[in-house]
Amino acid sequence: MSSRTINIYGARQNNLKNISLSIPKNKIVVFTGVSGSGKSSLVFETIGAEAQRQINETQDSFVRNRLQHFGVADVDKIENLNVPVIINQKPLTGNIRSTIATITDIYANLRLLFSRMGEPFVGYSHVFSFNHPNGMCPQCDGIGLQQTIDIDQILDLEKSLNEGPINFPTYQPHAWRWTRYADSGYFDLDKKLKDYNAEEWELLLNAAQHKPRHPRKNWRKTALYEGLIPRFERNFLKGEAQERNRYRTLLDKIITVEKCSLCHGQRLNQTSLSCKIQGKNISDCTALSVTQLLDFIESIGNDRLETVLHEIRNKLHNLNLVGLSYLTLDRVSNTLSGGESQRIKMVKHLGNSLVDLLYIFDEPSIGLHPKDLDNIIQIIQKIRDKGNTVLLVEHDPDLIRIADQVIDIGPCSGKNGGEVIYQGSFAGLKNSSGLTGQFFQRPHGYKQVPRSSPETISIKNARCFNLKNISVEIPKHCLTVVTGVAGSGKSTLMRKVLPQQYPEVKIIDQSAISANHRSNLLTYLDLLDSIRQLYAQHNQVSPKLFSFNSEGACPQCKGSGIEKIELAFLDDVELVCELCHGSGYAVQVLDYLYKDKNIAEALKLTVAEAYEFFEVAKLRQQFNILMDLGLDYIAIGQRLNTFSGGERQRLKLSRELNENDHIFVLDEPSSGLHPSDTVKLIRLLNRLVDQGNTVIVIEHNLDIMTQADWIVDIGPLAGEQGGELMFAGPLSQFIAHTGSYTAHYLRRYLNR
Repeated sequence: MSSRTINIYGARQNNLKNISLSIPKNKIVVFTGVSGSGKSSLVFETIGAEAQRQINETQDSFVRNRLQHFGVADVDKIENLNVPVIINQKPLTGNIRSTIATITDIYANLRLLFSRMGEPFVGYSHVFSFNHPNGMCPQCDGIGLQQTIDIDQILDLEKSLNEGPINFPTYQPHAWRWTRYADSGYFDLDKKLKDYNAEEWELLLNAAQHKPRHPRKNWRKTALYEGLIPRFERNFLKGEAQERNRYRTLLDKIITVEKCSLCHGQRLNQTSLSCKIQGKNISDCTALSVTQLLDFIESIGNDRLETVLHEIRNKLHNLNLVGLSYLTLDRVSNTLSGGESQRIKMVKHLGNSLVDLLYIFDEPSIGLHPKDLDNIIQIIQKIRDKGNTVLLVEHDPDLIRIADQVIDIGPCSGKNGGEVIYQGSFAGLKNSSGLTGQFFQRPHGYKQVPRSSPETISIKNARCFNLKNISVEIPKHCLTVVTGVAGSGKSTLMRKVLPQQYPEVKIIDQSAISANHRSNLLTYLDLLDSIRQLYAQHNQVSPKLFSFNSEGACPQCKGSGIEKIELAFLDDVELVCELCHGSGYAVQVLDYLYKDKNIAEALKLTVAEAYEFFEVAKLRQQFNILMDLGLDYIAIGQRLNTFSGGERQRLKLSRELNENDHIFVLDEPSSGLHPSDTVKLIRLLNRLVDQGNTVIVIEHNLDIMTQADWIVDIGPLAGEQGGELMFAGPLSQFIAHTGSYTAHYLRRYLNR
């Protein structure tokens, strides 16, 4: 085989069926297939993991131990690998000190600019860093926020000190912290707090440390009196982490976070903030959106600093290109979505001059309007044209179209996937037998007979964030799709303003599900008890044996399946429990079988496999819904904290499918779905509406738009250039609309 190809022999990772293939270099190669078909197993867990492992092996042991470990791929051999650049959707890590400005290095350029050009001159670059002692605000240490104690949350004003008015551990009557107040001599111990005068309240809550003048006889001579608020702050806000962690749940209820009262959230000390360029300090600049800051930088004329200005302009222009013009530069990095995080990572590679790299992207279309996607396509083509190889795992038809070569994995998911169904040009894909090929064969049309309703939801005078005082009518008992470029204001309208005006709205989004680390798909859907009962009845034993939170738990890992090793100065390491091999169950429990599987083996079944295995109506009904939502490949025992955002959203939706007369808002439910699964999703959305619900979907997916009863388009662009109501009405009228970017791309889609 040629050295101009990456050659893979015998790939068996996860569900891959011992496949061998050659991938051309210096091309855009798109891997398609339904969710769970094996695309990611091949691209990320085989090619990417092996390339990264081999690069890691070239480092010395000190560096190697600090690099991310991907494991050894289950493959016979891979030839001609390049150095990989893996750009996935994992949210950017970091704490509150990491912002878009810092991770893109724009902040470093701004610091240099202000140290050279700002007036008055206050020092060199480091004085503009909120992470440096010379630059940070002395009150909040450069984070822009301060924590305070809302002590009223734990005080019962109807009680006296003798009755225990402070609802917090170690403050109950006769506990050691309580004695500091009872023995101080300041208070009548039988007087109710509600009857305290102003002086007593000040002493109880705010008094600084001092020796009381007339304490009771039990007062310790060396002890100091201190008010509740400064004492709590000293012990729990500024004290040892161990003390905070011990009472974390209670403290969360009484700690409030607000902007620093000294720097007002700008993070820097007053001297640094006094230095300005054209009336703006450096924090004013980072509070601007990408578009606004670009306008400001372009207004600065300084030949001496043109190199710095050019660098800032270039980085801001690249953020614009990837559809992030609406983000402010002071946005904390770990608040970005997976799609936004991926595009930030993409920007970091646009300016480099490295060639012959292997770029691997995980669905770069996620969260993007077709207009923004055009820019992403140009960027990916530029990366290839510089002499790099680009591998894309993707469902979006527009990105599949640009491929130099398409590799379709399938035919279905799980054990029914893992094979190469097609490899060749996009033109040939249309004639292939797989589900992806079938999608490109079918004609594009739109709903000819939409629903209508005399009842409406009226959103009035929406002015939140960039919304420009808009009002819009949405018909009840219909399927409404809300569109617009990323950052146009559609999510603000539907996820912030609508619930304010209609509190009964139920939002089904991609946020994490509140649960502990042992929670899985079955526990979330209340199905695990049914399976435990099934195993218990079949084996004539207690159901508690089949709970890893009860009698059946592995004695070594206590049912978690993992053992956590805490390493000083490094992230904790999770290892599979050696005794139960990750099942979480005691060894003897695994001797009990139902049909031919023990409980641990049953929990490894995919949803589709479990549907065939369990002959219980309640279980099969719920598994069938999950399959209709495109979750047939998920293991029924998979932990919730490993689900993607799109998977979490569809799991939440599965609990709502028997509801009626609700208003549902779904935020991009097509995320991560193959076009064949999008058809199933549309069917379920229609089912929700037919049951009497109002369904509002925030979407970029053109297939879903074509099936809408009503379209609401927000735009025309992002940030300050968005926030206007471009259109609200039936789909047939929207298609002919000439002032909307969305309508333009929808027409193009229908005419293909």
